[in-house]
Amino acid sequence: MACPAAALLLPLLLGFLAAPSPARATDPYAAFDWDVSYVTRSPLGVPQKVIAINKEFPGPVVNVTTNYNVAVNVLNSLDEPLLITWDGIQQRKNCWQDGVLGTNCPIPPGWNWTYNFQVKDQIGSFFYFPPLSMQRAAGGFGGITVNNRAVISVPFDIPDGDVRLFIGDWYKKNHTDLRKMLDDGKELGMPDGVLMNGKGPYRYNDSLVPAGIEYETINVEPGKTYRFRVHNVGVSTSLNLRIQGHNMAMVETEGSYTMKQNFTNLDIHVGQSYSFLVTMDQNASSDYYIVASARFVNESLWTRVTGVAILHYSNSKGKASGLLPDPPNDEYDKSFSMNQARSIRMNVTTGAARPNPQGSFHYGEINVTQVYKLRNMPPVTINGKKRTTLNGISYSPPATPLRLADLYDKKEVYTLDFPTMPSDGPPAIGSSVINSTYKNFMEIVFQNNDTKVQTYHIDGYAFWVVGMDYGEWKNESRSTYNKWDGVSRCTTQVFPGAWTAVLLSLDSPGFWNVRTENLDTWYLGQETYIRVVDPDGGYNVTESVIPDNALFCGLLREKQKAQKPHGSSSSSASPAVKQSGYLLAVLVSLVAFSVVGQ
Repeated sequence: MACPAAALLLPLLLGFLAAPSPARATDPYAAFDWDVSYVTRSPLGVPQKVIAINKEFPGPVVNVTTNYNVAVNVLNSLDEPLLITWDGIQQRKNCWQDGVLGTNCPIPPGWNWTYNFQVKDQIGSFFYFPPLSMQRAAGGFGGITVNNRAVISVPFDIPDGDVRLFIGDWYKKNHTDLRKMLDDGKELGMPDGVLMNGKGPYRYNDSLVPAGIEYETINVEPGKTYRFRVHNVGVSTSLNLRIQGHNMAMVETEGSYTMKQNFTNLDIHVGQSYSFLVTMDQNASSDYYIVASARFVNESLWTRVTGVAILHYSNSKGKASGLLPDPPNDEYDKSFSMNQARSIRMNVTTGAARPNPQGSFHYGEINVTQVYKLRNMPPVTINGKKRTTLNGISYSPPATPLRLADLYDKKEVYTLDFPTMPSDGPPAIGSSVINSTYKNFMEIVFQNNDTKVQTYHIDGYAFWVVGMDYGEWKNESRSTYNKWDGVSRCTTQVFPGAWTAVLLSLDSPGFWNVRTENLDTWYLGQETYIRVVDPDGGYNVTESVIPDNALFCGLLREKQKAQKPHGSSSSSASPAVKQSGYLLAVLVSLVAFSVVGQ
């Protein structure tokens, strides 16, 4: 017999689940519960501990739409402190949710913490990862997709499917062992391989790839077009991506639509993200290789450092075999990779998160108010320890997050004396940050005087990549800048012995991390922060307030209340989420009670 009460309450329950948050009717909430823990995997044939999220490696995709509010409750089931940072999410006026040591105390083992942020006025392909203590070298990463609102068109036909591809170099050693090697002044050396979606290479060569390794297979239908969202989440190796027999039409990078252009291969540097449209227009006489191989290395020595996945048509007539598609040949064109990067231009005729064209904001006509030239050098020894530097300073994170120190007026946690230009003095360890003002327009030149490619990322912002070249940057180098359609992104490569210049509009107050994405040089000190404050020196008008669930540490540790191990997300969720959860629980209970009572 039907239950009258349940029949009445079920439509109410379903309506509640579909309704936007009562707090902001136009901006819905998306909630996620994550358990970050170790699992055992053998991506290169050797069992090892990797960091998984809800037992998934790579972790789940955060799939939301522009302006969604996102709540991610993170339970730290590791044996060491944890943070999650959201690479490319701009955290508008809300650095409290950025998930780096300058703004957040780490989540202790056994504790949980809920991130609450809005993907305000953004679209695109991004990823998240654990930024502490080389943890990304063990996993913990996953994708972020921010979709267009339905009222905003995209500058290409809607693809038939969406494919996520994580590529990255990988070591058989645990991240703790890699960390100890760096602490002991050693190089990490050649990686043991390249993973694709957390799996090892297809056995394209019996002598290079042992039997029994699980590899990634991407299943497709002939004639259809797929959007491949590709992220280099590795430790330190630039990779060249190619799909045998197929063109890759680039359409987006890190939140900006680009002018559509076809590549047969593309160099993707550590921390970078790209979107390609790939049409399945081949005859499927066999499966096809997807290859990611190391760049700017001795290829005869690095042959094992190659990731290989399989593109499988539903009507394929056999397995892939034979030689891999060739990588770029730089022997005759030393600027091949740089020219690739220079060719990527923003599509200024289309909107992104908003309907107005992206080129309507003429960044090239804005007066620059601050200039910083950040030079990195090969590792040096400071106080008996191997360190890396920017402008002669090797950053050491203080025990008290910078933003908390400002809020509670804790002195001498950091200094505001970061040099605007490289220093020829002796290198030093310190917590020096860049001081700036809300609405400043900054020019940053990354000068790479090391022997390896470095990629640089700035949290909280997208910047315009306006120029890059070999040699030492000088004032006259500005004559080569692209001041019209330079791509806007959050991570840029800087080639060895070269420079890259970016322009940055400081429209979000707080502390924002500037770092290399190469894990080894980042761990050894190659980072700083930009402090963005109101013209009066405070944050009173423009920044979000400290969240109710903020963690405290360092000089403020006495303010931290104890948390029961494996606490529930309800203790740290936002008021809107808590209210929603409470009402939902009441409705579910009423339905259950009415059914049981029959």
